[in-house]
Amino acid sequence: MSQILKGRFTARSEQDFVVFIIGMRVNKWWKPHKWIPVVVAMPKMLIKLAQDRSLGMLHAENFFRFFPVTTTLISYWESFGHLERFATDKSLPHVAEWSGFMRSVGSSGDVGIYHETFKVKRGEFECLYGNMPKFGLGAAFEVMPVGSGSNSARERIEKK
Repeated sequence: MSQILKGRFTARSEQDFVVFIIGMRVNKWWKPHKWIPVVVAMPKMLIKLAQDRSLGMLHAENFFRFFPVTTTLISYWESFGHLERFATDKSLPHVAEWSGFMRSVGSSGDVGIYHETFKVKRGEFECLYGNMPKFGLGAAFEVMPVGSGSNSARERIEKK
C-alpha cells in the first residue's frame, strides 16, 4: 500500500505539461470478442510507457465504472509532442492497436472510445490532496505541504 501523506498537500511543477484522458465504454457487453481486445491493449501501452520514460508520460491513474462498463485513464505528459509521437510512431504500440480497433470495431457502435487532451501552462493549475498517497499531479510532480499562502484554491493558483 502506498504511503499516506498525512495532512494537506499540493503539487508544484515548473514546466508546462499535458493532461490526457482516454477511455472506453462497453456498449454491447454480449460481444466480448469486440471489447476484450480494447481492454487488453491499454496495459501493453502502459508497460511500454513505464519502461521507457523518455517517451514522456509522467504518471497515470486508471478508473473503472461497472455500469455501463467504462474505463478512464488520466495521464500526465511532458508535452503534446511526446503524446503525439507515442500516438503516431509506428515503432510504438499505439499505431498497431488503433489499426486493430478500427478494423475490428470501427463505427459499429459495439465499443465506445474517447479521449480529451489539455495543454496546461506552468502555474495555471492548482490541486489539493488531504491524507492521500501521492496521486494525480502529486504523483507526476513534486508535492509540498499546504501552508501559509497556499491554504485556498485561489492562493495556490495565483501563487507564482
